[in-house]
Amino acid sequence: MSIRKSSLLLPSTSSWMGAGALGAAMLATTVLPAMADEALADLVETVSPSVVTIIAKQDATPKQAQGQDFNFEGHPFGEFFERFGGPEGFNMPQRGPSQGLGSGFVLDEAGYIVTNHHVVDNATEVTVRLSDDRTFQAEVIGTDPLTDIAVLKIDAGEDLQAVEMGDSDVIRVGEDVVAIGNPFGLNATVTTGIVSAKGRNISEGPYAEFIQTDAAINKGNSGGPLFNMEGEVIGVNSAIYSPSGGSVGLGFAVTSNIVDHITADLLDDGEVSRGWLGVSIQNVSPELAAAMGVDVATGALVSDVVPDSPADGVLQQGDVILTFNDDAVESSNELPVLVGTTKVGTDSTLTVLRNGKEEQIKLTIGQHQAASAATDSVAEDKFEGTKLGVIVAPLTESARAEVGVAETVDGVVVTDLQPESPAAKAGLQRGDVIVRLGNLDTVSPDALKEALESEKTDPALVLINRGGNQIFVAVEIV
Repeated sequence: MSIRKSSLLLPSTSSWMGAGALGAAMLATTVLPAMADEALADLVETVSPSVVTIIAKQDATPKQAQGQDFNFEGHPFGEFFERFGGPEGFNMPQRGPSQGLGSGFVLDEAGYIVTNHHVVDNATEVTVRLSDDRTFQAEVIGTDPLTDIAVLKIDAGEDLQAVEMGDSDVIRVGEDVVAIGNPFGLNATVTTGIVSAKGRNISEGPYAEFIQTDAAINKGNSGGPLFNMEGEVIGVNSAIYSPSGGSVGLGFAVTSNIVDHITADLLDDGEVSRGWLGVSIQNVSPELAAAMGVDVATGALVSDVVPDSPADGVLQQGDVILTFNDDAVESSNELPVLVGTTKVGTDSTLTVLRNGKEEQIKLTIGQHQAASAATDSVAEDKFEGTKLGVIVAPLTESARAEVGVAETVDGVVVTDLQPESPAAKAGLQRGDVIVRLGNLDTVSPDALKEALESEKTDPALVLINRGGNQIFVAVEIV
């Protein structure tokens, strides 16, 4: 039962009601909110013992002595000096031990605690304070910076009350939620709100997906639980958007389904085993959809395939991934989450759009690894592509060194482009390497000229390499 819904029971008019009906309506408006308040209070009373305070201590960070001491606090360039060092002849003051506060919750009765990675990052000592004010030293079992999740372990000498984890996939926008944590060190603070949005990507990494809520979340709430009205954890409060540093009703929680996957991995061996395809992807914009002859701008467009990856020889540049193991891929943000939470070694099926036709592709998910960015190319012998509004040159070895592309990349370098030209409007920049236009590789200025003359699609689909990353752009041909 929801507090927010109780206002809907207020009668808009009483002119047509008899005394009995009006009395019943008035009773409903007075009793039901009280019942809702009671239900919320019961929920909070039930789950609060599972919410904990995290105290993370960091050692002092001494500065190198350079002469006399000087305090830069309040100085206009104080932050600059703190980061990069003070003027010659002055000694930066020593920064004393620091202590950070966060929140967390009991995942397992044996004493396993969930919080945020950033709450315990670089901590030399972590303490967990339970709801009854008992404190215990915690062991960091493992952390995952890419999803901002950490698992701790305490020995309380008895079983603890653990939370129930919910299914974040089934929650709906508009549902009531409850956040419990320790904002500004105020223990067991309860705030309520609704699910404002699902599937948010807030540039915290490709493997984290967030629930947005307007429940007040402030400094110190990090790592605390976001409950649904059944008392289940549907998210871990991790971030806020705030121009002032305080809550403005824009809070973000890592979804419980991702937390389930990450904590299971961390409890297994302290590390996260993350699935990997080995592709670079981008969104299909309306312009790219038009260039590819696709009616709807949806899916994840493969702009590059990593050699010797699971996708090598299976997926191709220009493929649009529409589904992954029966899950629809509406945008490129969704695919890394789906793949990353898939067990390494799993045989998976993808639906891709290739050359205008849908195909079923099967491959085995690999172990995530950092993409190796080989850096090695700009030129003379210029050619002016008047239809694009660019001047290009061959990709010589010296050019490779300047723009930072691998030896395996072939193409022509954009050395100049006209303002307001089709290329400029499409986002091309000096130093971009044009790898392909339409279906033709552009290994030389002459090849680009031929590709322009033979291209029948407007806008044209152009593959470029920018600093080692390959992306598609749609460029109008004039």
